[in-house]
Amino acid sequence: MKKSILATIVLGALAGVPAAMAHDAGDIIVRAGLTTVSPNDDSGNVYVDALGGNVGMGAEVGSDTQIGLNLVYMLDAHWGIEVLAATPFSHDVTLINTADNGLGLGDGKLAEVTHLPPTLSALYFFDTQSAFTPYVGVGINYTIFFDEDFTSSREEQTFSDLSLDNSFGLSGQIGFDYQIDEKWLVNASARYIAIDTTAEFTVAGVAGSVDVDIDPYVFTLSMGYKF
Repeated sequence: MKKSILATIVLGALAGVPAAMAHDAGDIIVRAGLTTVSPNDDSGNVYVDALGGNVGMGAEVGSDTQIGLNLVYMLDAHWGIEVLAATPFSHDVTLINTADNGLGLGDGKLAEVTHLPPTLSALYFFDTQSAFTPYVGVGINYTIFFDEDFTSSREEQTFSDLSLDNSFGLSGQIGFDYQIDEKWLVNASARYIAIDTTAEFTVAGVAGSVDVDIDPYVFTLSMGYKF
């Protein structure tokens, strides 16, 4: 009798394991939370043709955290298509390595730029027969830059007309969903996005430019709801 009762309890518990919570074809998952864009920037040198080309300075891009949004449509139990969106990210751009060129510009904040990095990805979800569902993904990103402004102190140094090229690039990510119940879940992900841009500007009335490989790591922690 005790064994029968124990078996009933075990079978009941197994029936309650969230294997049924695994994603299915046609599911739409909407997630919202905090997303941090942390550039892994690699700046080329600043070029000003009227000063002989390479003037020996570079640029660094700071991190920012905003509200991240994404939507996943499940093609079947394993494959899904994800669209990543967010509120605009704003980044401080810092001028570096200015000491040796004799221009007297000084290291420090150069400008602030704003961008949106919409990304379309294909995701593969692993079946763990549990509430924990890890996944990997690859995709393509298009980053749109706008509101590029030099600081007032740099404008006094005759910097003006800042413009950054938009960027196409590949992305890769890992992440997981943890099902709280049949509808609600917690999500965490980390992705790498290839974002390469050229910043063009005017200084002392002449044209200049600098190539910047921003290539950020993007970390997201969010809550999700499955329709």
